[in-house]
Amino acid sequence: MSSNNDFSNTSSKRYALALFELSEESKKLDVIEDQVNSILKLIEESKDFSGFIKDPTTNKDDLEKVITKISDSFKLDGLIKNFLIFLINKRRFFYVEQIMKGFVEICSEKRGELKAELKSAKELSGDELSKITDELTKNFSSKIKLNYKHDKSLIGGLIVQVGSTMIDTSIKNKLQQIENRMIEA
Repeated sequence: MSSNNDFSNTSSKRYALALFELSEESKKLDVIEDQVNSILKLIEESKDFSGFIKDPTTNKDDLEKVITKISDSFKLDGLIKNFLIFLINKRRFFYVEQIMKGFVEICSEKRGELKAELKSAKELSGDELSKITDELTKNFSSKIKLNYKHDKSLIGGLIVQVGSTMIDTSIKNKLQQIENRMIEA
């Protein structure tokens, strides 16, 4: 099983890099990145679409028809549409989400951005997110690409992870630490 997983990770990185290089060559990198983000958002928000692309019994013709319809309605660039059809024909469409995420990561790396994960107990406004991003940019001396999630289970506080650095000010974590100290005593 792990060799299959390694294959999918390695393959998806190669396909993501190929899409990046094609986008860069055709001078459409920004357009393709925006469209890839739209596709990822569609996969995340539509359970039907997500299930459809991950269903191994879905045949190539059905996949191509759906991608053509999505391409027309989202007005996707020919490059991304052809890339998606190529994945279908190579029977790699099952990995499309992984490939698209890899592509976005490559774009971020090439811009010198660091990826940061932020979880908060309360819903943060755009202004609050902007301030946090600015503060992280200052502290890490690099552009920050912030991935934000609202997590009610934290009770209160924030969890920020940039690379291997983690800052956990959540009440859930503090309660866990108190519990651990009580167990050790």
